[in-house]
Amino acid sequence: MVEKDTIKLLRECDAGIKMGVSAINDVMGYVRNDQLRSSLNKSMGENRQIAHDLQKVLADYNDKGKEPNPMAKEMSHIKTNMRLKMHRADSTIADLITDGCNMGIKSINRYMNQYKAADERSKDLAQRLVGTEERLAFEIRQFL
Repeated sequence: MVEKDTIKLLRECDAGIKMGVSAINDVMGYVRNDQLRSSLNKSMGENRQIAHDLQKVLADYNDKGKEPNPMAKEMSHIKTNMRLKMHRADSTIADLITDGCNMGIKSINRYMNQYKAADERSKDLAQRLVGTEERLAFEIRQFL
């Protein structure tokens, strides 16, 4: 049960990181404020480090991880592009990213509750991911 829950939690974290990095990449070309750009870059770096650490643990279980749901990823991309075409502003970017952070925080917490038997390494990675999302949402509030 521990191994099964561990792999499931790690897969969901993997998909969440990929979704978050994709969302940040979608908005980076529109960012005007250097501080907002810095916050997004910092978060992307933290996500990539967590992803790297997560891949090591997944490899220990001979698992390759999980891609985000293609429909959810495409819908996010469409929403981002439509909103930014209508209103190109850092406040729009902050709003979109904050919504994504909040969804990620909710999802990862839900998965941590669902996969309680996961090992401590995977729970730690999930907590690190939640912390990264919380920090980013906090840092970019000033742009809302």
